[in-house]
Amino acid sequence: MSNILNALVPFVLLPILTRYLTQEEYGQVAMFQTLFGALMAFVGLSLNGAAGRKFYDGHLGEHELKEFIGACLQILLVTTASTLAVLGLLGGYFSEWLGLTPEWILLAVLVTASKMIFLIRLGQWQVRKQAKKYGIMQVSQSLLDLLLSLALVIAFSQGVGGRISAQVWAMGLFALLGIILLNRDGLLKLNVWRPQYTSEALRFGVPLIPHVGGAFLLVSVDRFVINSELGLAQTGVYMVAVQFGAAVALVFDSINKAYVPWLFERLKRDDDAEKRQIVRYTYGWYVLILCGAGLSFLVGPSLVTFVAGEQYDRAGEIIGWVVLGRVFGGMYLMVTNYIFFSKRTGLLSLVTIVSGLLNVVLLLLLIKQFGLEGAAYAFCIAMALRFIFTWVVAQKRHPMPWFEMNSLFPRTKV
Repeated sequence: MSNILNALVPFVLLPILTRYLTQEEYGQVAMFQTLFGALMAFVGLSLNGAAGRKFYDGHLGEHELKEFIGACLQILLVTTASTLAVLGLLGGYFSEWLGLTPEWILLAVLVTASKMIFLIRLGQWQVRKQAKKYGIMQVSQSLLDLLLSLALVIAFSQGVGGRISAQVWAMGLFALLGIILLNRDGLLKLNVWRPQYTSEALRFGVPLIPHVGGAFLLVSVDRFVINSELGLAQTGVYMVAVQFGAAVALVFDSINKAYVPWLFERLKRDDDAEKRQIVRYTYGWYVLILCGAGLSFLVGPSLVTFVAGEQYDRAGEIIGWVVLGRVFGGMYLMVTNYIFFSKRTGLLSLVTIVSGLLNVVLLLLLIKQFGLEGAAYAFCIAMALRFIFTWVVAQKRHPMPWFEMNSLFPRTKV
């Protein structure tokens, strides 16, 4: 529920930003958010995932866990400083390429680091099934982001800079709160050097850099290509459709966050009957969300026009394909969990980077022929391929009775 409430924030902002910003300015907002997503691979190193998975090591005590989280934050400090140094030197080049000022590019690094601290705090509540605390903090951060955006964009007429500043302040303040709460709950010890924990966190996160990078190529690189081929205005139009798709993805993500602890507990028990039950539930979920994707083709165009305004009618023409791509992403989440449980993530990175590169190739081919629709087609095809490839890898890493139909759906005698 907290993720669903969180997904409402972009929808509240969407009709405001599309009316107070030009299409070019909204395109700049899109590029900032895209850069922020790209930096997660190199700055964040999936440290929140490493800290969350560490909780399930049965022999681990709270003392060891807080030292492990401390090691994760030490790594984050190094990656943040290194990225700031690189982008500080190359800021002029990136500024021209992205259509963002050098200052905004550096701020994106700080937002990324703050987001990772925020996710580590949320992740420790998630693995303990403390959903209320998780939800309160997540929704509070989103509300602060919303209120600051409204104040800076509307009341103080700061335009793009106001929207970016709101994200920086909201995420930065909640990162600080996250550190305070981790320390209060005895889950953080920074003034210790445990090379084995640093090594373990890096062994989890570094192989996932291609995975996170590939995910960026799948869900975000289209804005770079559209900006290069069609301009910032068309990037802003496409971003409106992306925001609707992102709301769908947040629903899938929220369900997966609640599902993972339930799933991991049963996978640890290794009971055949429970495995068959999990597979039946998964197939039922697939049918439900595919029907929802079909509905988006029917009602999506009118919904886009109502929310964003008639100047964004073009986004309505592609919304169905964007949502269908996100549905394939929701299906992917149901199978990738088995790979994370196995801790053998190397092939997952290969699958994601291959799917991402295929998306780039499809983008370059289809945008020239179909314009914005080509970007949506490429995204949908690439997401479908990632789901299929990941399913194959998941079956190798942690076999499940996906195709044992007789045992999954036994015939009843009359």
